[in-house]
Amino acid sequence: MGETLGEALSLASESTRFGLRLLDRRERETFLTWQEVHARASGVAAGLQGLGIAPGQRVALIFPTGPDFFSAFFGALLAGAVPVPLYPPVRLGRMDAYHVRTARMLAAAGAKLVLADARVRRVLGPTLEASGLRAHGVGALPQGTLRPVHTPPSALGLVQFSSGTTVDPKPVALSHRALLAQTRTLLDGIFSVRDEGDVPRAGCSWLPLYHDMGLVGCVFPALVAVRDLTLLPPEAFVAKPALWLRALSRSRAVVSPAPNFAYALCVERVRDDELDGVDLSHWRMALNGAEPVAPATLRAFVQRFAPWGLRPEALTPVYGLSEAALAVSFSAPDQPFVATRFDREQLSLGTAEPDPNGVELVSVGAPLPGFEIEVRGEQGTLPPDRTGRVWARGPSLMEGYLGRDEATRRALVDGWLDTGDVGFLHDDQLYLTGRAKDLLILRGRNHAPHEVEQAVDHVAGVRTGCAAAASFLPEGADHEALLVFVEHARDATEDERDAMPGLAAEAILRRTSLRPDAVLVLPPGTLPRTSSGKIRRGEALRRHLAGELTSPGAVTPLLIAGVFAKSAAAYARAWARRR
Repeated sequence: MGETLGEALSLASESTRFGLRLLDRRERETFLTWQEVHARASGVAAGLQGLGIAPGQRVALIFPTGPDFFSAFFGALLAGAVPVPLYPPVRLGRMDAYHVRTARMLAAAGAKLVLADARVRRVLGPTLEASGLRAHGVGALPQGTLRPVHTPPSALGLVQFSSGTTVDPKPVALSHRALLAQTRTLLDGIFSVRDEGDVPRAGCSWLPLYHDMGLVGCVFPALVAVRDLTLLPPEAFVAKPALWLRALSRSRAVVSPAPNFAYALCVERVRDDELDGVDLSHWRMALNGAEPVAPATLRAFVQRFAPWGLRPEALTPVYGLSEAALAVSFSAPDQPFVATRFDREQLSLGTAEPDPNGVELVSVGAPLPGFEIEVRGEQGTLPPDRTGRVWARGPSLMEGYLGRDEATRRALVDGWLDTGDVGFLHDDQLYLTGRAKDLLILRGRNHAPHEVEQAVDHVAGVRTGCAAAASFLPEGADHEALLVFVEHARDATEDERDAMPGLAAEAILRRTSLRPDAVLVLPPGTLPRTSSGKIRRGEALRRHLAGELTSPGAVTPLLIAGVFAKSAAAYARAWARRR
């Protein structure tokens, strides 16, 4: 497979059969063989050398899913540079925040140059002014001949930003060795590249290419195994989720990953008439990761699409993070996912005790080959069924956070990575309960925010996957208040919006036994998110308390009458003051 990503591309370029199948919103196809990808990237690499880019320097990439992304990404690698994929602007109404955040990411990565799509370049002015950089298109680079560059496996191959759900995203530095170790683990340890009959195994994805699940989890395995990969733009999937299932069927892909919200979105929005001729029987691994996995969503997805050949054992919960290049644990392939119920009271106290009437959690599997997982408390490693911080060790861990020595020392200790996630081991399987900094602390007990958020997903008028729960101590209160933000769907009626706070509070109480002190209903697109689409709970709370989480049509919070009267009253006073 070669020792660097550039060598892997050179080997794949010998193939004129396999490559990238790029679909647009109208399902029109552009096919690039790996040989064509290599040829286009070589031209970009020569152009970067002509601009004076030296080996080891970072080149930022801001592209939508399309041919130019791959020309730029692999072009940077062939020039010996380090690609830094960043997300393109998708909401023109929020460009001020985009400019600030992107300029900070460019500075954090130490980028020397920006390569960007033509449409993106037209709106990058404030970002470039703040960063002092210039943006170039791949078609306007100097012409020249590529000078060969020797890149050792220990050199950086990628800088990708952590999701930043609780803090600002940090630049994760990954070597070629780590990236190819992760790729080898995915190919050899989980899904074999052996063909079935005359049909080569293929992948399909709509995930963004600036995100590890889309790039490391989909593109690199297809490159190294020299197979086809079908790609859809993320915005096309969000607008019409059926495109993903149709693309899966046409490409006969065996592997396709997505976060939990995507499976819920398909259940909610895909119509039967959009699935004419669709066959999902070849889909072997419907990987579910990057955010908390909801058992109800998995079951609903299987039930909804079983008539089109989807097998229950295809649903495969997984766990990983940018700092490990991608994956750390996988559920067993070709077996139904495992969900277990645990006593809610004991779980809040730090012990996982099975209870048939308790809260249901989904296992994210066992460590991948070459990986180890430990759960640790303040006194060291914890036994099974005790909750603590999840630590991981394996062959694809990051070199560190670029330019952030102190953060690196905190995250990497004696070859182990502090993931920042909280969970426990039960029957040798990993279960996650949340992020250490996102835990809801109510009356001295810990609660997982995602369980509160998932409770409101099926309330009429709620935008699926668009809720955030946070706890804080209002001034003058004797304990923390539970605050829930909920975005309403674009087509929600006025009656649904009016009823939403009360119905959301009832749904949360039924599922979690927690009573929210306040429920705020917000217009779609209001909640702050990471570049990969995860809601930033802490940032939502901060903006709300600062009076910044508002927009036309926002609904004044409903205080749940008679619940935690002191904290609710204190919250009401704080709300009145900030208004």
